[in-house]
Amino acid sequence: MVGLLSDVGNTRMLNEDYIGYYEDEAKKLYIVADGVGGHNAGEVASKLAVDTAISMLKSLEDFKDINSSIKEAVMASNKEIYNLSKENGKLNGMGTTITACLIVKNELYVANVGDSSCYIIKDNVINKVTKDHSLVQELVDNGSITEEEAKVHPNRNIITRALGTNPSVEVDIFKENVEGINKIILCSDGLTNYVMTTELLQIALESDIQQACERLVELSKLRGGRDNISVIVIEGECKNDRNLAR
Repeated sequence: MVGLLSDVGNTRMLNEDYIGYYEDEAKKLYIVADGVGGHNAGEVASKLAVDTAISMLKSLEDFKDINSSIKEAVMASNKEIYNLSKENGKLNGMGTTITACLIVKNELYVANVGDSSCYIIKDNVINKVTKDHSLVQELVDNGSITEEEAKVHPNRNIITRALGTNPSVEVDIFKENVEGINKIILCSDGLTNYVMTTELLQIALESDIQQACERLVELSKLRGGRDNISVIVIEGECKNDRNLAR
């Protein structure tokens, strides 16, 4: 089961986020992309990223090397966006983040470029699977600022890696066992910039999956909503909603 929602937010005229998913008996795929480039068609880049990755992975039948398969799909998305940006001057400079979650049997594979996020909730504890490719994350890593300072840093929206801005891209791959997972959350930074991790946990566990998406977007907008907001909440192996201690 999956809940999903993408919202333009309070101040943007255009929603440059794009989300999508595909499910069959053998696999489940969920993707969030956050377009960058402003007037340079970030919305084109994010849709192309999601559509290309889904097109490649929906036909996947050989599961011997899933790491390579999901990485190839993201790299193909990068190539499509880059080539289109070079062919059309109006799209020059466009790019997008991507966080893709592929579930096959008991394994969860996450591919990440940029600062959209994947979280897993297990035993009522939330953990971030992905690591942002962003300026503030680099500052946190080298000790220049704290995690708390990163959340309000004026340059927190500057990413250091994106799809479509170069002919090739480095893709991070993470793998988790789905056993015992309550929920999986994918989201753009329009959500994480306004909602604390503890709130993600609380809302995801006390709401059904679509209601959780709606409540998280609403909370982001109440706190400013100056960016597009996208979230996907996926039901994990353990369907123990509303069991979080109040």
